[in-house]
Amino acid sequence: MHPLESLAALFEYPDETYVERCRSAGGHALADALEKLSVTESQELFVATFDWNPATSLDLGWHLYGEQYARGEFLVKMREEMRRYGVAETSELPDHITNVLRLVARMDPEAALKLVREHVAPAVAKLVAALDQKKTPFALLARAVRNTLPAKAPIPELKVELPVLVGD
Repeated sequence: MHPLESLAALFEYPDETYVERCRSAGGHALADALEKLSVTESQELFVATFDWNPATSLDLGWHLYGEQYARGEFLVKMREEMRRYGVAETSELPDHITNVLRLVARMDPEAALKLVREHVAPAVAKLVAALDQKKTPFALLARAVRNTLPAKAPIPELKVELPVLVGD
């Protein structure tokens, strides 16, 4: 199995086999961090990490385009590429990291490199930055993806703007 496909499986909702799947995919540090938690606690951490904050969304198109119309075009392109390379559709959107990593793993190297350079690497870099800031063990997983991709983008520095409080 391609390393990106193994990593893709780790972005699926955790179950009782999750820690062992982490170890099998080479994610020993993530497994070590999560084995201290119950399955329910791992699931809660997964949801809190990826589902409640757009900055840590697993939909890579969100990191590139937000709510812009271009994201819809990207979703259409990803769906077409998934069909072309035989990646089965899931309940997730086509730009979900599980679908994208499986797609990159199946593409011919030249096409994969183009997709990664233009879309995947910049989105993953933003995800890494957000997960690092959140100080979650899942940052290890995002960094493993970044290190496995055939191209990398610089990890941006996130600037948190605090609200200005207006006094009387």
